[in-house]
Amino acid sequence: MTRTIDYGSLMHRAMRSLIQEVLTGVADHGLPGAHHFFITFDTRNPGVQMADWLKDRYPAEMTVVIQHWYENLAVDDEGFGITLNFGNSPEPMYIPFDAIRTFVDPSVEFGLRFESHDDEDEDDEEAGMIEVEDEEEPVKNADVVSLDSFRK
Repeated sequence: MTRTIDYGSLMHRAMRSLIQEVLTGVADHGLPGAHHFFITFDTRNPGVQMADWLKDRYPAEMTVVIQHWYENLAVDDEGFGITLNFGNSPEPMYIPFDAIRTFVDPSVEFGLRFESHDDEDEDDEEAGMIEVEDEEEPVKNADVVSLDSFRK
């Protein structure tokens, strides 16, 4: 029996937990300082709840901004609900964490990108890679360096 550690799934869970913790803090205390978020998500995810006209306008992917005006931010274990303003029309929506493709806070140059299985199939070289972006430079596969080579 071969056992492996599924680092990809573990990282996805950890990154989604980080987003949940950040959004819970914002729901409880508001956005601190200049922090704001760009969240891109898959509108085809069955758990996404949003107005039909928004789904028609964004049939595959949508990016929302949480910055100046938002209401009713509520976070649970599966995702978050929020009311955002679209052309002076408040629209409630629910976004499951599993639907999120990117989470970016440009005020501190922090971002997360979730690779989907479709993305991996298209590019075998990056299969299983998870990028954590910092200053817009993705962290790719690490080189393993033996410490013995530095010993005297």
